[in-house]
Amino acid sequence: MVDSKKLAILGCGGHARSVADVALSLGFSTLCFIDDNAKPGESILGYPVFPSWDVISPDEWIFFSAVGDNHKRKIQLEILGEMGWQVATLISATATIGINSIIGKGTFVGHHGHIGPSVKIGEGCIINTGAIIEHDVCVDEFTHVSVNSTVAGSVNIGKLCFIGAGATIINNITVRDEITVGAGACVVNTIDQPGIYVGVPAKKYK
Repeated sequence: MVDSKKLAILGCGGHARSVADVALSLGFSTLCFIDDNAKPGESILGYPVFPSWDVISPDEWIFFSAVGDNHKRKIQLEILGEMGWQVATLISATATIGINSIIGKGTFVGHHGHIGPSVKIGEGCIINTGAIIEHDVCVDEFTHVSVNSTVAGSVNIGKLCFIGAGATIINNITVRDEITVGAGACVVNTIDQPGIYVGVPAKKYK
């Protein structure tokens, strides 16, 4: 039987630490980290790091993918789904969630994040610390909106995108799948082609 207070965090990088911080604030009392590169006796924030989930009894734990890489997070969540193990959705108690908004399974909303009304966030997304997602926005699966980014109203963001720290996307535009917006960039026009976009206004870098 799953213990609702036990969370197994996949990954042990910086984002995993942020995930642990939110999880503890939500009342999870027992954590572990699972990472292929775990060293014997390693711990993070006082909790053990294991090299494989074979070390624990998966049916007793809730799982959360805490890797920043969108593609790796997608793979992990697909495996968890195939195994039939329970996946958490973590929303900080300090985040604000607007009316009629939907948050997908396996998504993380960090401390002081804001999700406006009638927003749809897909599965496996990261809405990081202090990020603002305004009204009527759609963020598709496995996209990461980084710290202190602002997404204005009625924007559509595709799958597997990365919106860098402090970036801004103005209202009523679309950012298609697998697009990276650099830190501090300002997107003022729809972006159709995959690539990296930087600057003010944002232009394709490569």
